[in-house]
Amino acid sequence: MAVHFKELAGIGLIDTFTRNVDLKGNRLLNYLNTVGVNRNKKFLQAVTNLKVIRGELSGCSEDVKEMLLLLLSYFNEKEDAMLCYVEDTCLAEEVQMDQVHLTPTLVVCGRSCFSAKRFMLCVDQNIILDNIPSFISALCMMFGSYYCFNIHYPSELASTLEFLQRCFFSINPEKGTKVEKTQTSRLNVNPRVLTLIQELSDHEWRDV
Repeated sequence: MAVHFKELAGIGLIDTFTRNVDLKGNRLLNYLNTVGVNRNKKFLQAVTNLKVIRGELSGCSEDVKEMLLLLLSYFNEKEDAMLCYVEDTCLAEEVQMDQVHLTPTLVVCGRSCFSAKRFMLCVDQNIILDNIPSFISALCMMFGSYYCFNIHYPSELASTLEFLQRCFFSINPEKGTKVEKTQTSRLNVNPRVLTLIQELSDHEWRDV
């Protein structure tokens, strides 16, 4: 999938993501945990709960998990549209597909992303990768599958996926969008994504 993605997009899937996480990940987490918590009480509660779940775990992979979960909460988008939690011993053939969305979904083998030791990628309610040990690899494979299988971003994940696309996968078209068309969609670029990108830029300057 990574090879196919590079042919389509002209960039390396995992290396582009990890490079951008090194450049921008800490800045994003800092913004969400300091400025972002003033957004509303619901997001503040999400940040607090996530700190408890993460505990003392550290490392790049744990930061990426926190980053993704905070982005979903920040944009008020549906975590269960992207992540499906199953028992840590669950096999691919035991996943209840009626719980999984048709669009690319990560099956998390554990009670949380932080406790999971492996992940599966499900597309169109079919497991296509069943033993991914790294969350970063799993996230990249999930994102890449939207391009490899030519799937639109679902509206319930539109902001999170477009933010990842522009900030961490360096795909920045001036026109067009991968978000599924709706009667209310008129803009080429999600204004909520642009706002967060601008606020992050302003936050960086204030920190200098």
